[in-house]
Amino acid sequence: MTARRCAAALAAATVVLGGAAPAAFADGTAPSASAPATIPQGLYGTKDPTYDGVWRQSLALLAQSTVGVKPAAQAITWLTGQQCESGAFASYRADATKPCDAKTMPDTNATSAAVQALVSLGGQQDVVKKGVSWLKSVQNDDGGWAFNPGGKSDANSTSVVIGALAAAGEKPADVKSAKGGKSPLDALLTFALPCDSSPGSGAFAYQGDLKTGKLYANGDASAAAVTAAHGKGLAATAGQPDAKGTECEKASTPEQAAHNGAAYLAKTMAKTGHLNSAMPGAESQPDYGNTADAVVALATDGLADQAKQSLTWLEKNTAAWAKDNGPAAYAQLVLAANATGADPKNFGGADLVKQLNATGPAPASDASAAAQKPSAESTKKKDSNTSVWWIVGVFFVASIGVGFLVSSRKKNQRP
Repeated sequence: MTARRCAAALAAATVVLGGAAPAAFADGTAPSASAPATIPQGLYGTKDPTYDGVWRQSLALLAQSTVGVKPAAQAITWLTGQQCESGAFASYRADATKPCDAKTMPDTNATSAAVQALVSLGGQQDVVKKGVSWLKSVQNDDGGWAFNPGGKSDANSTSVVIGALAAAGEKPADVKSAKGGKSPLDALLTFALPCDSSPGSGAFAYQGDLKTGKLYANGDASAAAVTAAHGKGLAATAGQPDAKGTECEKASTPEQAAHNGAAYLAKTMAKTGHLNSAMPGAESQPDYGNTADAVVALATDGLADQAKQSLTWLEKNTAAWAKDNGPAAYAQLVLAANATGADPKNFGGADLVKQLNATGPAPASDASAAAQKPSAESTKKKDSNTSVWWIVGVFFVASIGVGFLVSSRKKNQRP
């Protein structure tokens, strides 16, 4: 789920509460009010975190953990400090030292992203447990989740919660609603378009139309749902090859629906390599964040060739977008590279890991850098071992020479 979707949901909630709704940008970025006087210590990025603080922090930490970077303690502390007593996270609270109150708007997306990040880092079992418990407590009767508790289920929110449940060791198929007895995978199937829905055959909808219930294909929702239908989260890795290719089939299981969703994404991006933005009234343009999510989805489903085609497009076209959007953007690209087996430290010539690290406090350690650059001690040890083996080799060759000499002398001896 992109920051755009996260911000759009918050904007809608703001309207309900009578506030002014921030505009969502067509290029996939989150809206931002004027920058605060100071950015909280430990927080990634320099832009106003009002609508995406927890989301971007969670993605940054998750991406770092995926490539062997241990984040700074203060970065983790900032994230855990955003948790409410209920176990939920809100997208951002300016003062984590004050408890959540009636005005705090906890949401499933921020909570699920935080859970996934904290599971990957380890050592945060209590925070994770509280987060998962809260998510279960706000599950809708249809088995899915809305962005904010009490709302209508949507494919994106349901998908990111599935990722959190799976990361925490839960079996999403067994997490069923108290009244309806439905699982989140049951809910995902209700968002899947049948194969005769051209041009959206096999895609997932964000929600059914509020008036008619009709489903409309949505690239963002499709990318999220494909990954979730395979029981994986934001840091998903490549699945087994999908021999079905891009043919749509009647879907009665989550895996079949995932295949159809991946096929829809592959066909949609076949010509250009990317998804387009779908904001109402906006000029169509590449949607970098959703394309990165789609790459993860294609890799997860096993459509490796299609995933690499779009990854190549991202390598060539996302430098300016990532620089402008900061930690969440770099994190999405790192996760896309990781899902396809590409090297995020050489992404179209750019070192995404280094760029991501630079948006926040200096990491406690970087195993990926250590793996690339041997330490002075290991170099010294290697040189020492080389010297030892050189000496051994000299003696070995010398002994061979002596052997030949002795043998020759014996042959030349007369009885």
